[in-house]
Amino acid sequence: MTVTTNAPPDRQHSRGDTQAPPARRRNLGDLKVAMIFLAPATLGFVVFYIWPTLRGAYLSFTEYSLLTAPQFNGLDNYRRMIHDSFFWNALVVTVEYVVINIGVQTVLAVGIAMLMYRLTKSITVRAAILLPYLVANVVVALVWYWMLDFQVGIVNQGLTWIGIDPVAFFGDSHWAIPTIAGINVWRHMGYTALLVFAGLQTIPSYVYEAAEVDGASEWKSFWRITLPLLRPVLVMVLVVTMIGSFQIFDTVAVTTQGGPINATRVIYYYIYERAFTRFDFGYASAMALVLFAILAVVSLLQLRLLRARESDLA
Repeated sequence: MTVTTNAPPDRQHSRGDTQAPPARRRNLGDLKVAMIFLAPATLGFVVFYIWPTLRGAYLSFTEYSLLTAPQFNGLDNYRRMIHDSFFWNALVVTVEYVVINIGVQTVLAVGIAMLMYRLTKSITVRAAILLPYLVANVVVALVWYWMLDFQVGIVNQGLTWIGIDPVAFFGDSHWAIPTIAGINVWRHMGYTALLVFAGLQTIPSYVYEAAEVDGASEWKSFWRITLPLLRPVLVMVLVVTMIGSFQIFDTVAVTTQGGPINATRVIYYYIYERAFTRFDFGYASAMALVLFAILAVVSLLQLRLLRARESDLA
């Protein structure tokens, strides 16, 4: 039995064309839902990151002391920075800290990750290694500050028991920066090790099996296989660690306050002093903008020189 329709064929097609395809309607609906969920994060990013950055860039070209309106002074803050010996000292101290922190932390993190990969993959071990990272940095700094105290610190008490003179870890200009770097290495190396451990799990096992068949030792496999295949993860770790190291502030503020004799006055702490102690917000904004440019350039150089987008597995 055949069913006939009264509408002509061309009218039937025209009615169908007025309705959007189901896939397109579904995509539009998903987009609306995604925009609703992204709106709070986007608003927070604009209010707390984009706007302060633009405001700081504007203030870097002004003389602003918080009590008066900003007065445009062109490039005077940047010319002043060139002749500011405290700024250059803070930059040198920061670079010293970054080199120590990145070097020691990366080596220890890779070593811990290799031990976990070879010996145990227990979740309990991974949780224990991550514990220091879960403690607030100010709390970690205060605990180590008392443990390393020259007179009553348990570390110096232990050194005295084995016949070594006490060390002024925070009071000696030669020990202050390495000590602060060591505290932050202790706190962050577990988190960094877990990142490297995740990278190790992406390396196919057949690569090591082929190397073992060819008679390669563990040490040679590490240098010829593990490190090259870990390059994308290590680049990410180095970039994140470098940016975080340049932003060191809380440990210095809690322990040494920039002393002794400016030995630990890192660039972040110097910017804080200029802005919130001397109310020189224009000059502090100029230094913050220069630091932003330095971090951007160094990060791009790391990504380019270490070939972050390439993988030896391809």
